[in-house]
Amino acid sequence: MQGLLHDLSKYSYDEFFGGVKFYQGTRSPHEAEREKYGFSYAWLHHKGRNKHHFEYWVDYSHVTKKLIPVKMPLKYVKEMFCDRVAASKIYMKENYTDASSLEYFLRAKKNRFINQETSDLIESLLVMLKEKGEKETFRYIRKLKEY
Repeated sequence: MQGLLHDLSKYSYDEFFGGVKFYQGTRSPHEAEREKYGFSYAWLHHKGRNKHHFEYWVDYSHVTKKLIPVKMPLKYVKEMFCDRVAASKIYMKENYTDASSLEYFLRAKKNRFINQETSDLIESLLVMLKEKGEKETFRYIRKLKEY
């Protein structure tokens, strides 16, 4: 069911037509929309409805009175992993390697607002993909219970 409902919001008016308008084929349409408006309407809509994006998991702390990144449930981390690998394959086409998703993740690591445990887990899975390949990594992910 989770796989069937993955990114269903992309068919909403806000996301679909933004994607069509800013589509380039080599990068996310959200980047082009950000260049035009300074932010992406479609991304704000998307990340607020899809729990496999770490940006969804930000909340206000009643203790610190600041926004904090929240640990993602494992099922959404697994989905995030699959989403990142698929996006890398789509955007990089024939240049894709099993290291591509990790390289992309590491480029923005210092600027990412993500729970540390969640970040450590997704990074470890991306390292495994680079070192051991897709087949072994997916086998491991299917057996993964908690983190």
